[in-house]
Amino acid sequence: MTTDFFDQATIVVRAGNGGNGAATFRREKYVPRGGPNGGDGGRGGHVYLVADPEYNTLLHFRYQRKFIAENGGHGGKNAMHGRNGADVYVPVPPGTVVRATIDGVTYTVDLARPGQRLLAARGGRGGLGNIHFATPTRQAPRLAELGEPGQELTLELELKMLADVGLVGFPNAGKSTLLSVISAARPKIAAYPFTTLTPNLGIVEVGLQRFVVADIPGLIEGAHAGVGLGHDFLRHVERTRLLIHIIDAAGVDGRAPWDDYEQINTELRLYQPELAQRKQVVALNKADLPAAQENVPILRSRLPVAPEDLFVISAATGAGIEPLLQRVAELLRADPPPQREPVDPDEPPLEWPLPPVDENAFTIEREGDAFRVRGVKIERLIAMSNLDQDEALDRIQRVLEASGINEALIAAGVQDGDLVRIGRAELVWDDSGRHIA
Repeated sequence: MTTDFFDQATIVVRAGNGGNGAATFRREKYVPRGGPNGGDGGRGGHVYLVADPEYNTLLHFRYQRKFIAENGGHGGKNAMHGRNGADVYVPVPPGTVVRATIDGVTYTVDLARPGQRLLAARGGRGGLGNIHFATPTRQAPRLAELGEPGQELTLELELKMLADVGLVGFPNAGKSTLLSVISAARPKIAAYPFTTLTPNLGIVEVGLQRFVVADIPGLIEGAHAGVGLGHDFLRHVERTRLLIHIIDAAGVDGRAPWDDYEQINTELRLYQPELAQRKQVVALNKADLPAAQENVPILRSRLPVAPEDLFVISAATGAGIEPLLQRVAELLRADPPPQREPVDPDEPPLEWPLPPVDENAFTIEREGDAFRVRGVKIERLIAMSNLDQDEALDRIQRVLEASGINEALIAAGVQDGDLVRIGRAELVWDDSGRHIA
């Protein structure tokens, strides 16, 4: 079965690498030994996710799942700065929840407001040119940094629809038929359960008032635990302001209608307690059938629903639908949606809610027959160093000594000839000089 609604997707975003710094020197007439003038590399492009109101589905990710930003340009002579890589903007529908696992922890960002942006993957820093490494004692450094690698993440996207009203009820209760009657939506309708496998949206007009109604896949027992279409249904209920609870009053599928009412609310409560407290209007459907006419008085007495919120309808014939819609419109007017201020174009983008990190902190642990050093600053240094350059290795050694990593390795029991891994590098400990060779 194909569908034009797509509410979950997995994509990969990769930011651009920073450009390399340059190691060049002035070459001018009458200046045979000019000083260093290598420029810095440009920043790699970022990848942003943007809540775009032109989209109402994640279907476009069926055809493209990887998004790669441009690398930064390399630095040049005469202190020429490399060009920054172009950023990539990936549109998603408002109401998209984005999840990423970073360093073993899963983080979530909600793009609910049109125009909101998430800095999903950060471009790498440009490497410094050799102009930055000149000192009174080292006047002609050949040292320049490599560009920092861009961030790459796998993102889980989940669309939670921004509908005003959700139609809830057991499969085959008549939700799709009702939506087709009250709006221009044309969902698939048939006399068997799970006809609706994906949510359908319809716009309903009552006088001058308009609201969005979502016909969502039916529930079964155990839906809160993911049974049947469980979670595929329930996540779309979360953002609705009001529920129309449709009950098959005729009990066509052999269930007792009053039990259906209890079961649906139990599933809502077990999935998310506040959902069971959301305002409901109950529609006793299929009133055109004799069995429904017999059950309606029983349902009126057994269901804990105020008379003004209980309606006897027939989605097939249209009977009772107009009073139902009038009540829904009245309740929506009394409980307007929270006002969402438009996103200012200059508003900073959202970022992953990572905890604060001390960039100078580090840890050392055994890794088989080697030692693994972890830390933001030291791993960045390794990633941006050309390990084939003696000057780069000297710089790493100075940082290891000044940061206390060397002493910590000795305390951890490092021995002559042991491997020390930092980021992508494997270095060898030299006990005679108490340093990494």
